[in-house]
Amino acid sequence: MLGLAVANDAETFARMQEPLAERGVRAEHVTVTGSVTRLDAPPVDADRFDAGFVYPGRLMEGGVVDAFIDVPWVNGREAVLRSRNKAGALALLSDAGVPVPETVYVSNPADEDAVKGVFEALEPPVVVKPNSATRGVGVTKVSDPDSLGGVTDYLELVHDYRATGDKSYLIQAFVPDATDYRVMVLDGRVVGAVRRDSAGWKHNVHQGATAAGVSLPDRLRALAVDAAAALDVSLLGVDVLATDERAVVVETNARPTIDDTAKYEAEFYDRLAALVRRTAGDGRA
Repeated sequence: MLGLAVANDAETFARMQEPLAERGVRAEHVTVTGSVTRLDAPPVDADRFDAGFVYPGRLMEGGVVDAFIDVPWVNGREAVLRSRNKAGALALLSDAGVPVPETVYVSNPADEDAVKGVFEALEPPVVVKPNSATRGVGVTKVSDPDSLGGVTDYLELVHDYRATGDKSYLIQAFVPDATDYRVMVLDGRVVGAVRRDSAGWKHNVHQGATAAGVSLPDRLRALAVDAAAALDVSLLGVDVLATDERAVVVETNARPTIDDTAKYEAEFYDRLAALVRRTAGDGRA
């Protein structure tokens, strides 16, 4: 049986373990997070693994795990970085012709008048979000210049901490009256999608939104597939905002949480197991 090292959180690991085992893939949770680890005595047996699921989100810890097991990853470090850098991903998508909201990248410290000019040009309200945060952390909708100043002052204060690696944020056009979807693309095919709903304007599940499986119209399926192809990521969560008139990709996630089986198409785990086997084979070639 092929061995798969899974660095994702316990929820994802628990959901994938049995379905993958039925398809000849033994998944084991591997992490050094929240532990004391001797570098001369690895806590894992590298011989048990042929591939890794996706590169760990804490990149420094990922480098340690990667050194211990030395296997190819489904979505390696570069794929994770390419998706996590929101501005970089949106620029790549736009260049490939994938529609995205009008977005401006701001690197702190930035000229205050220039930032206010962006706010006015995008016709408020606008969405302000840290460039590399996940799970909706720090995302704010701003409707007036005074509120924008407060948000950007706070971000500049946070970025003053010298250990903060990314000192940038995005100002993005708000898409009103849009339906929010998370679409899972695996090897160039849509294998599942959910509609996310909440009482407020933010629809992140980690902040209380609900997610129900849906069947996507062809135009949204094609949009998500195009996004994954543009970023060259094998397994990608694609966040889409859609109205009757338009649809845009607002973010992507190369470390997507695996949801319950009911939210995926029937062949999801068959395709995931095939991707794991191919990743292992490519790495051992």
